[in-house]
Parts: sequence; structure tokens; C-alpha cells
Amino acid sequence: MSHDDETITIYSDYVCPFCYLGRKSLAQYQETRDQPLDIEWHPFDLRRHKRGPDGEIDHAVEDGKDESYFEQARENVRKLQSKYGVEEMHNLDDIPEDIDSFDAQVASLYVRTESPDSWLAFDEALFEALWVDGRDIGDADVIADVATSVGLDGEEIRLSLDDEILRGQLDDAFENAQQAGITGVPTFVYGGHAARGAVPPEHLKRLVDGS
Repeated sequence: MSHDDETITIYSDYVCPFCYLGRKSLAQYQETRDQPLDIEWHPFDLRRHKRGPDGEIDHAVEDGKDESYFEQARENVRKLQSKYGVEEMHNLDDIPEDIDSFDAQVASLYVRTESPDSWLAFDEALFEALWVDGRDIGDADVIADVATSVGLDGEEIRLSLDDEILRGQLDDAFENAQQAGITGVPTFVYGGHAARGAVPPEHLKRLVDGS
């Protein structure tokens, strides 16, 4: 069976720690393959229902998630860190819950369109900026700096954040994800089958190889 030009689809949001860990799992699975899978990224917006008209995150909006939910999530993240050997992760308690990934996803969409060969490095650098360095990836200066760090024009990326066409395309992508039945991230899709969550490398192998 040839693995050339094979693609795995990933729905993800940069503010999701499980998306970061899921990508680490995917990287470990990729290391076992003769030919790596290409990644087709689909953005997802975890903050959408809490974002006000001025772009602010309103935590008063009820989503059924209380502190016990978040503590359990943090504990699950710690377990996966250990399982996947991800040691260099920022203290989850110090990451503000109002960090918004919308602009980071706008920038990622721009890079994927205009500089596709640089997209994966930029995507990974955004995850690392938040989950390793604890930086606010909702800040335009941080996004531009991350872009520069992977060889992109930071000022060009900063200007892309105000592109209303791109912002509309991102909104459409979020709608499309919901219509596709995506209810949480990360979600990996291959060959009509899906795996949700930061699943281990062997689960991704079963998804792709069927064994």
C-alpha cells in the first residue's frame, strides 16, 4: 500500500491543550511511517459562544463547565503529558481563560493560503507559543513575532488580521465544521472515519492503517 500524498484532516483550536497534545501524538505516529501524512487543517472556534460583539470573551455565558470540570481537564492534560513524554508545558493554572485564538486562526488561514510550505511550522509555533511559553496568542504582536520566528514576514501577517474576507472565511469554516458534525477538538478524520480527542499514536495507526 502506497502512503504517497495521503492526508489526515484535523479539526483544532490553538487554545485547546488537547489539540496540542494530539499533535504530539500525531508526530509520534508519523515517525513510524515510511511516508508522512499531509495535514489538512480545519479551524474550530471554542470561544465562539462566549465572544461578545466587541470581541471580548464573556465568561458569564453559561456553558455547563464549572471549576471541577476544568480541574479534571487539567488532570487529564497532566496524564497525557506523562504518557506522550511532553515535559516542557507551561503551568496550565497560569494560562488566562480569556485568551482568544480567532486572530491566530486568521493568521494561520492566511499562511496556509499564501505560504503553504510554511504553514506547518507556523501552526506548530503558535501551539508552542501558548502551551510551552505561556504567551498570549490573541495578541497581534505575539502573532507577528511567532510568524517572524519561522521565517515569515511578521508585518505582513499582522496586516492579514484585519482582512475582512479572511475573517469571513474563518466564520464559514467554523460553520462548516459544525455542519460536518464536529462537536469537539481535536478531531482526526481519515477515510470517512474519525477519532476525537488527544488519542494515542496506536489509535491513529488504527484509524489510518486499519490495524
